[in-house]
Parts: sequence; structure tokens; C-alpha cells
Amino acid sequence: MDKPKLNLRKRKEKFLQQDKNSRKSIIVGTLIATFIGASPYLFYLYENVPTTQVWENSWFTYDSKSWEDANYAMWTFTNKMLPLLFLLIWFFTSKHWWYHVLIVPITMYLYQTINIFNDNIPDIDKFELIYMFPVMAVIIPSIYLVRAQMFNKINTADKTMEELEAEFMLKPTTLWGKIKQYF
Repeated sequence: MDKPKLNLRKRKEKFLQQDKNSRKSIIVGTLIATFIGASPYLFYLYENVPTTQVWENSWFTYDSKSWEDANYAMWTFTNKMLPLLFLLIWFFTSKHWWYHVLIVPITMYLYQTINIFNDNIPDIDKFELIYMFPVMAVIIPSIYLVRAQMFNKINTADKTMEELEAEFMLKPTTLWGKIKQYF
């Protein structure tokens, strides 16, 4: 194959790959925007839950036990779960260098959401910092070190903040890749 045809073929393949990536980005963006737009409706789903202690439907049976009201338990669940989902969306779509600090409130909401269904804990919003301390002990110093390195490079180079953020950014290509880099 001669050189002009080879170059044309490479450009065509590159264009098709970019087209696939932009379609995927549009689909993912549409799903995220739809979820965020529908969030008020998702919050009020708890109103469909009866105000009885045991909630039975065709899929499962839920006994609210110490909550004594399944409606109230689901209201509490949505008050914890929706902010958790918003933080996860923010974490996985953020392009800033400091997005790892979002793990701290994600951990807090995750802990509180799980404890909604634990009958032995009397107050779910009484968050025990002892459980969050290991997460904070890793994340906060890491963020500070990245910030210190960035400002050190700013003082010694003629780069903008956006260029430095791009330099420090870890860019996994898939959602599973983003999840996998933390574990």
C-alpha cells in the first residue's frame, strides 16, 4: 500500500475511534443528566412506602424493626443515598486534582447508609470518626502533598494551573479502571 493511502486509512480509523468515544460520552452524559434531573422524583419515592412496620410487595418483604415505620426508614434511606450518589457522580466525573478528597464525605455517607439497616445503632447521624480516621489519614496528607508539589512546580516553571492539573491527573479509560485504581 502506498504512503498516501496508508495515511488516509490511519486518519479514517482515528476519526472513527473519536466518533465512538464521543457517542459513548454523549450516552453516559445523558444518563447522568437524566439521573440528576430525576433526583427530586427519586427522593419522593419513599411516599409510595406504607406507614406500617412491615412492607410487603411482590419482590420482597421489609421489616422496619426499630424504625417502627417503613415509610420513615425509606425517607431516611433516601436522605442518605441520594447525596452519596451525587458525590459518586462528582468523584467519577471530576477533572480537578483534588477530587480524591471527595472520598471522605463518600465514606461518611456510605457508613451512615449502611447503618440505617443496622438495628443495634441508636443514632445513625452520630458518625463515629474512629471509623473514618483511616480514610482521612491517607487522603488528606496525600492531597496536601499533591498541592505542595503543584505549587512548587508553579514557582519553578511557567505552567498554568490547568497544565499542572493535567500533569498530575491519573486518567483510567474505563469506569472499572477508575474503581480499580483505588483498591
